[in-house]
Amino acid sequence: MNKSERLNDMIRYLNGKEFFNLHDLMEKYQISKSTALRDVESLEQLGMPIFVEHGRYGRYGILKNRLLSPIMFTMDEVYALYFAMLTLKSYESTPFHLSVNQLNEKFESCLSQKQIEQITVMKKVLQFEMNPHHHESRFLEKILQSILNESNCTIRYSRNNEEKCYHVQFFKISAKFGQWYAAGIDLKTNRYRVFRCDRVTAIVEEDMKSPFSIEELMNRSLELYRSKFSIDFEVEIEEKAKDIFFKEHYPSMKIDIGNRTVIRGYYNPGEEAFIADFFMKFGNQVISVKPECLCELIKDRIEKLLNHYKSVSGQ
Repeated sequence: MNKSERLNDMIRYLNGKEFFNLHDLMEKYQISKSTALRDVESLEQLGMPIFVEHGRYGRYGILKNRLLSPIMFTMDEVYALYFAMLTLKSYESTPFHLSVNQLNEKFESCLSQKQIEQITVMKKVLQFEMNPHHHESRFLEKILQSILNESNCTIRYSRNNEEKCYHVQFFKISAKFGQWYAAGIDLKTNRYRVFRCDRVTAIVEEDMKSPFSIEELMNRSLELYRSKFSIDFEVEIEEKAKDIFFKEHYPSMKIDIGNRTVIRGYYNPGEEAFIADFFMKFGNQVISVKPECLCELIKDRIEKLLNHYKSVSGQ
């Protein structure tokens, strides 16, 4: 560990302490007394409010009303943090109270002019693909809070111009392609459901404690999702098509890659159209489909799509 890395780590280590002595630093970082003294002097120059208590058992103290001293970043760390921050720009809403632009200004205020110039150059030569959505998820923070509280909620949910009421306990929030989703158990039907967060139009967190822990719901999620009338499927695809699966798939699916590349899973009644549309994405890279009823579903969807384009070309 070089000096800049050691000082960076030392700032975080000492920030949680009221007092320390040289022996603490010497033991933790395996450094000599003279090196420890120089490091303390460097920390003071960086702005850490250190004072000395003299006497037989002299020690150093840190002012209680301090702020975290500036942290030094390597250039690789700057790049990583900057691009992690850029991903937030894909989302109209986040579960945090922040403005991405203000966050960017704060971040850049911690950097040197040279680091900012390097980021500017890097942005020009390194492409970062994002899929922005412009649907606001107004209740994302409340959903997250209900999960942390392990409480249940009454929500109003709008889909296909129809609004319904659900009594649900959420246990997971996920983000994909700029869109937020919340998984939960419908407490009326005891069924697993996934809600698009921007379609939640109202939410009321109930005072009563939920019957399930978050850990229990996470472990039982696929079990809750699967209906007793579900249908198993097995679709073999070409090996090069696996990227389509990894880009987007349903939680009820998994892929086995070996001598054959096979997607296995199940779907519940009412989900046939979603599954058929999913496998249409693979085009002619599908090798075989089981059961036959799923193959017929896909063929039916393709035929309807073909007829649609025939009607379009005939106009």
